[in-house]
Amino acid sequence: MSLQLLKGKKGIIFGALDESSIAWKVAEKAFEHGAEFILTNAPVALRMGEINKLAEKCNTEVVPADATSMEDLKNLFEIATAKYGKLDFVLHSIGMSINVRKKQEYTDLNHEWMLKTMDISAISFHRVMQTAYKMDALKDGASVLALTYIAAQRTFPGYGEMAEAKAMLESFARSFGYHYGKNKKVRVNTISQSPTATTAGSGVNGFDVFFNYADKLSPLGNASADSCADYCVVMFSDLTRMVTMQNLFHDGGYSSIGLTEAFIDEMENRNK
Repeated sequence: MSLQLLKGKKGIIFGALDESSIAWKVAEKAFEHGAEFILTNAPVALRMGEINKLAEKCNTEVVPADATSMEDLKNLFEIATAKYGKLDFVLHSIGMSINVRKKQEYTDLNHEWMLKTMDISAISFHRVMQTAYKMDALKDGASVLALTYIAAQRTFPGYGEMAEAKAMLESFARSFGYHYGKNKKVRVNTISQSPTATTAGSGVNGFDVFFNYADKLSPLGNASADSCADYCVVMFSDLTRMVTMQNLFHDGGYSSIGLTEAFIDEMENRNK
């Protein structure tokens, strides 16, 4: 890699589970671009994944942390800042819904599970930023990113309560982004990614339909996990130092499309 956009930058990457996860791809790309970082995930997720292999590849360490635990997050940032000093970037790539996993109908959700979904998938983002903010753990100009999905704005029945979680996540980026920008010059954004065949994404009911529908409508097709990782690298870099409080669509143009000729032709052919 001749151009290293993140040379000398330090950070934390939440959520790398296995080779199909976007956070895994981001770690690989960030490392290629010269970054150093700590990898982290919840202890239960670490048992499911192969993150140690990624850590070895990226010459780093894994620090277990439950993102719903303020104590775990404080410990994580203490370890990271002791190792690197103030940080340049943080990636939040965390999401889980028991209701979705158990295929509960949206009109018959278990609300205790819903609260867990919100805590893991959205409130954890606020927890991460609040911890870093109070500890003054990020440099001026640092970049905080979270991954989201267009179901925060549009209705996708199979996505269930995760739609509300993503809407909350995006709101935290705007609200905390204001305070972080004004008081500490840190930028906060979300990236709304195409349907992506990750371990978590593939567990959504009707995922193949989501994926194929978006791919057919998007002028550029669905954005891959690799291309999302490229976008994250740019957002961590100094090239985007004036971008904050934005929800950035990375979806091949899908978010701006109503109908396409190809889709109309397909529907007409089905009706013949």
